[in-house]
Amino acid sequence: MGPPEEAAPAGGAGAGPPGTTTLAMGFEGSANKVAVGVVRSDGTILSNPRRTYITPPGTGFLPRETAEHHREVILDLVQQALDEAGIAPGDLDCLCYTKGPGMGGPLVSVAVCVRMLSQIWRKPIVAVNHCVGHIEMGRVVCGADDPVVLYVSGGNTQVIAYNERRYRIFGETIDIAVGNCLDRFAREIGLSNDPSPGYNIEQLAKQGSTFVELPYTVKGMDVSLSGILTFAEKEARERMRAGECTAADLCFSLQETIFAMLVEITERTMAHCNTNDVLIVGGVGCNVRLQEMMQTMVGQRGGRLYATDDRYCIDNGAMIAYAGLLAFGQGQTTPLSETTCTQRYRTDEVLVTWREDK
Repeated sequence: MGPPEEAAPAGGAGAGPPGTTTLAMGFEGSANKVAVGVVRSDGTILSNPRRTYITPPGTGFLPRETAEHHREVILDLVQQALDEAGIAPGDLDCLCYTKGPGMGGPLVSVAVCVRMLSQIWRKPIVAVNHCVGHIEMGRVVCGADDPVVLYVSGGNTQVIAYNERRYRIFGETIDIAVGNCLDRFAREIGLSNDPSPGYNIEQLAKQGSTFVELPYTVKGMDVSLSGILTFAEKEARERMRAGECTAADLCFSLQETIFAMLVEITERTMAHCNTNDVLIVGGVGCNVRLQEMMQTMVGQRGGRLYATDDRYCIDNGAMIAYAGLLAFGQGQTTPLSETTCTQRYRTDEVLVTWREDK
């Protein structure tokens, strides 16, 4: 189910004129991961290093400290990306950065670096929507053509399908994202943030044997996760203290309940769009249990599940580089005066000029 080491191009428009190959460096820093990747327009990933800002157990990451971390390591990542790709700055055709959505401080810290390098290297800049970057990375790595997309991460939970030059949002969370829900529960029970709270919940859930009934809240095409988090935190304090369940049981139950909700709204979108294929992207997308549950549903419909591992599901620079190359191939660049950042930048705000209408 995982992708090859070198990504093959997805079907559809390429990132440049026919017969030419362009090269981009992508910069990602919307949350606690900062990354730089170099990608060719045929989808080949030449380098993709990243660093993660890890805080002590029981704590989250704050914008100011996260931005400071990104500023300290980003130039080292740029050099590492160039070295691993075996290229010089002059070989690049454009620089791509995450405009949003994300945390303001970390986003700006990376954008400032991109502006500086653009002027030093004399390269054009392409602003990229973080969510679209995840989708296009998943499509090119997996070779998916036109699937329903389940985008699940620390800051976003959306079910998406392409139509009329937009990635349309058919369902989403109405409060907190699935990754945020899992991370906050991990803090409640004292799990480590290394390598990530969600990963540690996934591993602990494998030891769970007792299912604890939790609120299952699907509202039409949308889900609500704040109530299940509050309930799980309460159960953790009371039932664990009373010896009625373990932390592993609660991690198991939380995963099973939330993932069942996500599978339900994904299937409803598939029925609406008359498609049987699903692509899972975003940091939570590398959760093997989520992939298993989605595969069961997709298999029953005779479709195909596309999913990747942590190299491409988790925030990375290559996804920003490739999405930027697709826009760059359509003649899109971002003037220096407009290389701003925004914490709110919905997936369906982007005009997808590189894909053909159905």
